[in-house]
This record gives sequence, structure tokens and C-alpha cells, in this order.
Amino acid sequence: MKTIYLFILFVVLALIQLSVPATMVFNNQSVLNSGTAYKFKTRPIDPTDPFRGKYITLSFDMNKAKTTTIWENNSDIYVYLKTDSLGYAAVKTVSPFKINTDDDFVIAQTYGYYQKSNIIKFMLPFNRFYMEESKAYPAEVAYRKASRQALVNNTYALVYVKNGYSVLEDVFINDVPIGTYVDLQKSPD
Repeated sequence: MKTIYLFILFVVLALIQLSVPATMVFNNQSVLNSGTAYKFKTRPIDPTDPFRGKYITLSFDMNKAKTTTIWENNSDIYVYLKTDSLGYAAVKTVSPFKINTDDDFVIAQTYGYYQKSNIIKFMLPFNRFYMEESKAYPAEVAYRKASRQALVNNTYALVYVKNGYSVLEDVFINDVPIGTYVDLQKSPD
């Protein structure tokens, strides 16, 4: 009788452990399947951390907004999105709380408020793009180089957004996925 209870307990614990990653995968896939795609324009960065070889650090043009609310650093901010005339994500409005609207939003983290100009700076939650280890460093170099030549190159991150959740699908240089871009740079012409 004791072994039956132990077996049932083992099965229940195993199901609980499997349900956590399965729920995470399901939620991300739901955002990818039915969320709205936004292109977030990136800008150059100057990485100095030698331990970031397995992902690309992203910085975005869209990292501040005009506001009338006084903010503290490291607080959550609801960034409501729109698409600008060039097809990139832009700030529609920001709020310290969720507002009743059908607009897509992401929850970002504040890191600077300038009371004189009423500007709030924030960090978007998808500032790292993980990729295959062998391609990460060449991709970081290609991304940095392309971002610095913004007049010639178009760099952006494709992010799906749904109900405050966001999933970074890929990073693009001139509309080419960065993994493919790195492969094309390696191949002889």
C-alpha cells in the first residue's frame, strides 16, 4: 500500500515538473502564433563584457518617451505601441499601470527620468538575442558594424507582442535574418 502512494506521489511530482516548461513553451508559442509582429529599430552598442559570446546584446532607438508622470528608476512601465510611417514600432503612450485599451503593450523597466524635459528612459525586456554559440560572436560583430552604418544598413529586431508578453523572433540586417547574414559573409562570392 505504501509503494502505491509513493508511486502516485512520484507521478504527480513528475507531472508538475513537466508542466512548468511546457507552460512556458506554450505561452511563447501562443504569442508567436497570434501576437502582433513589430519591428524594433536597433542602434549600435559597444559591448565590453567578454562573457556575452552566446547572445547578441540589443539596444533600441525606441527607449524613451515624453510623459507627465513622475517616475522612479527601476520601476515597471507599460509601453503602448503603434507602428510608425516606416513600419517600425513606436511609443503610443506610457503608463505606470495597465490601461483599458486594445493597444499592444510591453512591460519595460525605467532607468532614467528627466523632470525638466518630462522624458522617461526605459529598457525593453527583449534586449538579448540568443543563438548558436559558433555564430554568436560573428553575429555580434556583424550587427555592431551594420548598426554603426545606419545610413547604409537597416537593422531591426522582429518581436511578437500579445497581452504584455513579447517574444523576440529574430534580428535582421537589411531584411536578412542575422544567422543567414553571418553565413553569407563567410561564403566566398
